[in-house]
Amino acid sequence: MKDKPKSAGQAKPAGRGPTEKKAAAKKAQATPRKGLGSDPVRSAPRNGAQTIIDFLESVGVDTVFGYPGGAVIPLYDALYDSKIRHILTRHEQGAIHAADGYARSTGKPGVVFATSGPGATNLVTGLATAHMDSVPILAITGQVPTTSLGTDSFQEADIYGISIPITKYNYLVKDPRSLPGILAEAYRLADYGRPGPVLVDVPKDVQTTLISPDNLLPDSVPLRFGSPSPPDPRSVEELIEALTISQRPVLYLGGGATITNSGADILTLVERTDMAVVATLQAKGVFPDNHPLCLGIPGMHGSKYANLAINESDLILGLGVRFDDRVVGNVRRFAPLARVVHVDIDPAEIGKRLPVDVAVVGDLGQVLSLVLKRLADNTRPAWRERVAELRNSFPMSVPKGGADIKPQAAIRALSDRLEGQGILVTDVGQHQMWAAQYFQAKKPRHFLSSGGLGTMGYGLPAAIGAQIAYPDKTVCLIVGDGGFQMNLQELGTVAQYSLPVKIMLINNGCLGMVRQWQQFFFNRRYSQTLFDYNPDFVALAKVYGLWADRVDLASQVDRGVAKLLAQKGPAFLEVVVPQEENVLPMIPAGMGQTDFFETEEGGN
Repeated sequence: MKDKPKSAGQAKPAGRGPTEKKAAAKKAQATPRKGLGSDPVRSAPRNGAQTIIDFLESVGVDTVFGYPGGAVIPLYDALYDSKIRHILTRHEQGAIHAADGYARSTGKPGVVFATSGPGATNLVTGLATAHMDSVPILAITGQVPTTSLGTDSFQEADIYGISIPITKYNYLVKDPRSLPGILAEAYRLADYGRPGPVLVDVPKDVQTTLISPDNLLPDSVPLRFGSPSPPDPRSVEELIEALTISQRPVLYLGGGATITNSGADILTLVERTDMAVVATLQAKGVFPDNHPLCLGIPGMHGSKYANLAINESDLILGLGVRFDDRVVGNVRRFAPLARVVHVDIDPAEIGKRLPVDVAVVGDLGQVLSLVLKRLADNTRPAWRERVAELRNSFPMSVPKGGADIKPQAAIRALSDRLEGQGILVTDVGQHQMWAAQYFQAKKPRHFLSSGGLGTMGYGLPAAIGAQIAYPDKTVCLIVGDGGFQMNLQELGTVAQYSLPVKIMLINNGCLGMVRQWQQFFFNRRYSQTLFDYNPDFVALAKVYGLWADRVDLASQVDRGVAKLLAQKGPAFLEVVVPQEENVLPMIPAGMGQTDFFETEEGGN
């Protein structure tokens, strides 16, 4: 991609590392053509704002999430005549998390609008969330007029500079003539290779200036992006050889498996090789949780049998994963007997945290296709039997709690009633880990959760985005009382659009995950993690027009969940649980795969 003259627009790489980060744009094979979509540039002159809407319509965008303000009034005026549906959230952070939920559930880029200054800066957490989890987002922000840039004018903020480390690419459009090409490039970049958020900052005068189709800048012609380079055949052969000689292989799935829609090929591979399967939050559901070879999530709050299988394995085959610190706490003690094979489209991830024996850089779908064509069937009855033995010896059973409600039991009840057919969204905290442990997902893109950034407040707006994308599907949210209060104003969005989201609030009256760490490692010195006051959540939900109820006894859980799911419209169920309930097992940060905390006091 050519460098854009400052008079036309500015684009600066920002992101992941010295290799792919923003280099996806420069490495893309570009061929001029007239448009990306039906016809993003009309024959008659259109102003910049109309050009943005024309482009979004041309590429099939049907929904935009956003919040208007002074610097985007021209854009919203152009939107007034469009068929694109706009979802008015109650906060810009809610808008971008909703766009994120839309993108994760559909695989298509989510689009968000925000005004300049505080509107744009309110997108920062959502941009970082999407960046960490490789979610395609197109964020279009308004900016003060070009003549006012750098003068600290009203609601001016350098969102271009601010967002450099947390976007895949970003632009500041200074010349209206460059706008059509930048839009086409930005939209494609969001979804090209390793997906991520892309931001286009558009000053107000650029939005109001007429753009003639005959006067576009030469480098603003939309780009055709080539496919990622094919994987090196030698590295694929090394992968096949490693898998062929392995006796105790573990398949470790990450978000790349979801992004590439590789579930069917992965199932075929597992059935032909008897590999045990573990998956991160971003891959949950790609391989069905109810399969006998599925061991759930690994790492800090993974099942004991998943971590023991990794510890015993002689091969770790990582597909589209980052080997992040929540799974690989101690690099030297992770899978000590195993060779490590890593497949990822982003070369910056290979060897970033964990030394690998075989590296395969390429699109995961292409790699799996090559492997399945050339790999001979090689079942491993002894390993399959050992995996079953581990599962039976250390089951993830719901703990008994007498009259008190165990949160694990409430989540299991929801899972049993949904039977893998609904989309589950979580917020972040203890309930998130309990959901990962006890909720069975059987389909990809049906378990949505903020992973890398761990963003509290993500859940409710993300559920809104998923429900907008799939109005006829059951979308459920599991959220804690802490995270819920970070973006609870989005109940107004739920009510305004009559979205039938089903909300289960796990209320333990505290910031549960931080409190758990304080219990285990800081002698129960609960510094600022207990809520001395919480609102009446049921009354609050009812004020917003939701059906709402509360359960606080174990005997009420099944009936409460049934009533929640039976509601035709938006519904809310508060589940009151003990404050000192902990997520177990737990491997403390920086420890090895067998260093488990298994009791409520944190010991073995």
